[in-house]
Amino acid sequence: MNILMALSQLEVTGAEVYATTVGDELTKRGHRVCYVSDTLTKPHLGEFFKLRFNKRSVPRRFWHVAYLVYLIKKHRIQVVHAHSRASSWSCYVACKITGTAMITSVHGRQPVHASRKKFHALGDKALAVCEAVREQLITSLGVAPELINIGRNGINTEHYQPCPAPHNTKPVISIIGRLTGPKGELCYRLLDECLDLDNYQVQIASGSVVPERFARFKTKVQFLGYVQDVPALIAQADLVIGAGRVAMEAILMQRPIFAIGEANAIGLVNEDNLTGAMSSNFGDIGPKDLDIDFSRLAADIASALMQPSPSAGLVAQVKVQYDLQAVVEQLEQEYQSVYVHKQRREMPIIMYHRFIKDDTEKGVHGTYMHVDMLEKHFKLLKRLGYETLIFSDLAKQGVAERLNPNKKYIMLTVDDGYKDNYELLFPLLKKYNFKAVIYAVTGEEFNRWDVEQPDNPEKRVPLMSPAQIKEMANSGLVEFGGHTLTHPHLDTLDKETQRFEIAENKAQLEQLIGKPLYSFAYPFGSHNQDSKDLAKELGYPYAVATNSGPLAMHEDKYQIRRIAIFPRTDVFGLWRKIRGNYVFRKRK
Repeated sequence: MNILMALSQLEVTGAEVYATTVGDELTKRGHRVCYVSDTLTKPHLGEFFKLRFNKRSVPRRFWHVAYLVYLIKKHRIQVVHAHSRASSWSCYVACKITGTAMITSVHGRQPVHASRKKFHALGDKALAVCEAVREQLITSLGVAPELINIGRNGINTEHYQPCPAPHNTKPVISIIGRLTGPKGELCYRLLDECLDLDNYQVQIASGSVVPERFARFKTKVQFLGYVQDVPALIAQADLVIGAGRVAMEAILMQRPIFAIGEANAIGLVNEDNLTGAMSSNFGDIGPKDLDIDFSRLAADIASALMQPSPSAGLVAQVKVQYDLQAVVEQLEQEYQSVYVHKQRREMPIIMYHRFIKDDTEKGVHGTYMHVDMLEKHFKLLKRLGYETLIFSDLAKQGVAERLNPNKKYIMLTVDDGYKDNYELLFPLLKKYNFKAVIYAVTGEEFNRWDVEQPDNPEKRVPLMSPAQIKEMANSGLVEFGGHTLTHPHLDTLDKETQRFEIAENKAQLEQLIGKPLYSFAYPFGSHNQDSKDLAKELGYPYAVATNSGPLAMHEDKYQIRRIAIFPRTDVFGLWRKIRGNYVFRKRK
């Protein structure tokens, strides 16, 4: 996907570290990530466009919006991800003009005023970095709860490994954070009121220019400026003071962290107070700013220096909550959801069954397609520029690949594994160089499930032979998926009977073709929670239904919706069904 990260800042902030950290990981996963901001200090992958969001006059605001519209159109941006109030306002207007999906990460407490209540400018989804931010957005600004998810900071745990305690002759205290705004006020008061600068070696890492009022501390405090190697700085400290990402990074390195931020002082973080610390982003967000009793901090900091390093259990909990891979997985989900629902478009997954060459082969259930019409379908797909995807492609490249703005994808699926798939479909796949997924029943030789239906019996139609299945699988054009042994209504069976039907079918197919199966199709589309749980448990990354499941396929990988193709689906009918918005219109 094409993603634009938007920030407004004049110095390095936690938002920039977050945006570039997750942005680089997204880039490694195949997305194209660009940045627009006043400044961007952290090394990053992807293009950077300079825009002075902090110049907020009315003419400037118009210029911000116009430039963002230009970037969105030129670079075919699919999702704008804003990270600050100033950038989110302009991004919101630009996205309204262009119809672009937008997400805003809210990294701190928001100012409350009438205009902000009426005009949140958060876009299609807000990601609050902690529970306190989410609560404030709901209670103070009136943002609908369903529009807000928790989106933790992502930490690359490989960069922050546990390290032994240093052997300093004098306790080293590292303060990491800005020297401007509320954090600057906090740092000043720590130096002025709380820290024994004669007995502690205090060093401050900040991207801020040192304000003049800090000059009085320069003889006793090391002002390091912007530090590129933060892990090395943390490793040499007996105690780290900070909030937000700083706290998480220190815990991962098993260095004691005294969490204090713009709202409150958590103190030394341990397993007992971790949940509360996380909910406030380690002291950064609370009901009001600087709600801190500074008279107690000197004693609390002295006590913290005497405590042991964070436990392995504490490190493990932080890894679970802030692991970069998990955070980026969530972001990919959010991006896909806002994009698909905003555009009301999804990659079409169409469903055939069997194919005929003359009218004598017609059935009574309407699950056939004349091969001549099938070729007309393929000609249309080729003419419209469609490329075919199969589930192994998605497993390797990620589900978001289906939304690649430079491609036009469709997925062809065929149920049951009839012999005519080999005789009629296979030659056309070769001719048009299309790929398809065939869901094969392995415990029957013909369509017994339809033939022995008492109310409306179908004519007998043979299934493919093992040799035919193997030949198609070896062609590189056909991916086989599971479809049970006998094609039952799974939701009528107990769990263990379902397990046998699904597991044995999978084992037989994998042994036959010598390849793993990537998806399973519920016969008749009938399933229950046991069916979905078993598909996952037995190793299927994906499972498809028929006309049930979310409209966006990534939102439930075990109930992927498909579009049925019927005998009367002519070329125009196919075009209507593959435009991308068919399931959205159908659900109205």
